[in-house]
Amino acid sequence: MSTFQSSIYEPVIGLEIHAQLQTDSKIFASDPVRFGRDANTLISPITLGHPGTLPHLNKKAVEFAIKMGFALGCEIARWQNFDRKNYFYPDLPKGYQITQDKTPICIGGSIQVHLAEGVKSLPFHHIHLEEDAGKSLHEGDNPFSFIDYNRAGTPLIEMVTEPAIHSAEEAFAMVSEVRKLVRYLGICDGNMEEGSLRADVNISLRPKGTKTLGTKVEIKNMNSLRNIQRAIEYECRRQEEALLKGEKLIQETRTFDAHTGKTHSMRVKETMNDYRYFPEPDLAPLEISEQWLSDIRKQMPTLPWEQEQKFIDLYHLSAYDAHFLSETREMALYFEAAAQLTKSYKPVANWLMGPVKSHLNDKGLSIQDFELTPAKLVEIVELVEQGIITHNLAVQQLFGLCLSAPTKSPKQIVEEQGWLNLDSSDELPGFVEAALAAFPDKIKEYHQGKKGLMALFIGEVMKRSKGTADPKRVNQLVSEALQQHKS
Repeated sequence: MSTFQSSIYEPVIGLEIHAQLQTDSKIFASDPVRFGRDANTLISPITLGHPGTLPHLNKKAVEFAIKMGFALGCEIARWQNFDRKNYFYPDLPKGYQITQDKTPICIGGSIQVHLAEGVKSLPFHHIHLEEDAGKSLHEGDNPFSFIDYNRAGTPLIEMVTEPAIHSAEEAFAMVSEVRKLVRYLGICDGNMEEGSLRADVNISLRPKGTKTLGTKVEIKNMNSLRNIQRAIEYECRRQEEALLKGEKLIQETRTFDAHTGKTHSMRVKETMNDYRYFPEPDLAPLEISEQWLSDIRKQMPTLPWEQEQKFIDLYHLSAYDAHFLSETREMALYFEAAAQLTKSYKPVANWLMGPVKSHLNDKGLSIQDFELTPAKLVEIVELVEQGIITHNLAVQQLFGLCLSAPTKSPKQIVEEQGWLNLDSSDELPGFVEAALAAFPDKIKEYHQGKKGLMALFIGEVMKRSKGTADPKRVNQLVSEALQQHKS
């Protein structure tokens, strides 16, 4: 929830979301794309911009960009050029970046985000292809900076939104949905901590009720959803305070300090003319045929919102459950695999959203690493649904035993533990009588009006049954026994 509230000003926010494409090689060279390798081991004369070297466009990078365009409902530009964006930083070995200026590959489009007040559609201006820069490294108090060029030339798509975002909450939700989408498409791993997905945030304030945009400030290289939200909140407050004092804001680039929660000025913002764009002379224009587009359409997976609707229509799940289970493609596939083996769709969903999710969070695992197959999870669910064991027993004991012995079937474990048909045996009434006999004074107090003692009796029965008894049946038997003791 956004905390910035102003009676005078309205935030206007635009995002530039950069996604590194999961191709095997770089966008204009054959160097491999890998994270975490030794510095300057994934480079070549092309990447380093040696004289006489020529770039060659990576076809897979183009296809990945088009997939994103299809998913967002963009218009795909059939004829495109690449351009040189000229600026000098040490991590840009050529002294320019190959990008797209006038002819971005995807135009328009939008994405739906889930907000507290409901679902909202947020528009994009365009998506363009470009190459990533290298990385500057700063180590402690060392006065020198080091350069790692491994990242230079990594294929990127830059998704530029319209200035149609008006809160930190909306920005948070949009980046979240984009991250989910690129993962569904399999074009980017969405790992913000590693920089695979990052965002530049453009913020200005304008008087409420007006349409004229204020002075824009850009916050660079945000690689955390939470920090994007924090940076926007701080920057909105900073700009409002300055405007209320009559100060003039300048168009600048700022950075966010996660430790202090504040933004700091880096440099006066460059204008488009400063970059001296001109057509890249070493790359031919890119023409995208209808046949190529048709081939890519056939490769499109089920999209998150399509998956959600399928879960609602086919498995009769609530919108909330469907949204949760569609959060990742892997979770959606796991649920679907389980749903093919049972009609207990809602109980399976509950297990995935409850015990399974808690286990994964505790262990720092994803659903791909989950120890139990969909078939074994379904077997646990069916043991409960058929009344063979209680839900409490399944969650508190059986689940853990299954995780520690994944080669055994849940039913086999139930048999080994002697839990079959426990509730139908003659043991439970005996447990009830033993529990009451242990607290004769408490029985008197119960009948004198201390009805809260019911929990004591039920708890004692559950202990004697080692947690295997059905709490509802225990409650019934204890109530009946207490009535008999009263008479």
